[in-house]
Amino acid sequence: MKSEWLVLGALIGLCITLGSGTVSEARAQGDSGLSISFELPSWLVIQGPHLPGKEIRVNYLEAYCRAGSTDADWGKHTVIPHQIELLSQSPDKKLIRLRDTLSDGVTVEHTITARRDEVDFRLTARNPTAVRSEAHWAQPCIRLANFTGFDPKGKNIDDYLPKAFIFLDGKLARMSEIQPWAKTARYTPGQVWCPKHVPRTDVNPRPLSSLVPSNGLIGVFSADEKQLFATAWEPYQELFQGIIRCVHSDFRLGGLKPGESLQIKGKMYVLPNDVPALLSRYQRDFPEHR
Repeated sequence: MKSEWLVLGALIGLCITLGSGTVSEARAQGDSGLSISFELPSWLVIQGPHLPGKEIRVNYLEAYCRAGSTDADWGKHTVIPHQIELLSQSPDKKLIRLRDTLSDGVTVEHTITARRDEVDFRLTARNPTAVRSEAHWAQPCIRLANFTGFDPKGKNIDDYLPKAFIFLDGKLARMSEIQPWAKTARYTPGQVWCPKHVPRTDVNPRPLSSLVPSNGLIGVFSADEKQLFATAWEPYQELFQGIIRCVHSDFRLGGLKPGESLQIKGKMYVLPNDVPALLSRYQRDFPEHR
């Protein structure tokens, strides 16, 4: 009987040890997760020890924009001036709250949360005025030169295209292989992909592809192809490959009516290079896009 109790005690001890190991591993993973900070006037900085270059910088937000933008002057017509207020920033670098106030009176409050392998965005846009807002969309500009392994100051601004991707006809397509590639617009180079639900007259004034994306994801692979970065928003306006080794999934406001409010959500993922896992995560987080 004594020997049976000894065996049972050993088994319990082993379970406790294994359990502690699992907890320690989870804590270690948590410690290596993402953190965020905000630098005025407009820089959201995503940091992590596993990130190439240790950080990803996002111009957040680069601009709020009017409709009728596809063939319009960016400065004189499209951009709606806004002011950014940093409301709070947690000491552990996991939570940021911001408020944007547009020149037409619309306010947008942002709650940004860093987790182990993603940054989560929850926005509330409100129009407290008596007139309809002209703000139809806004763009976070995500700078990815270091992540993809290219010199941010290099002269060939399209060098990162083999690392960048969207989804066409339900399959991942690297931008360097996409055909046709639009080359004419008010401003060049770059490439815009407009979803079916958005008027093609209302997107970024860069070359507009004739191809329609299958979903709202856009991203890049890391220099060593071991990681990927991807982003999506709901509601979303467009996907855009920019000229600062950047990618955009720009979110949609749609011109808020007097007194109207709108809930907006977004994700920026930093994951192992596992495209099916990315798609599964995206479908879970954005069921509206199915």
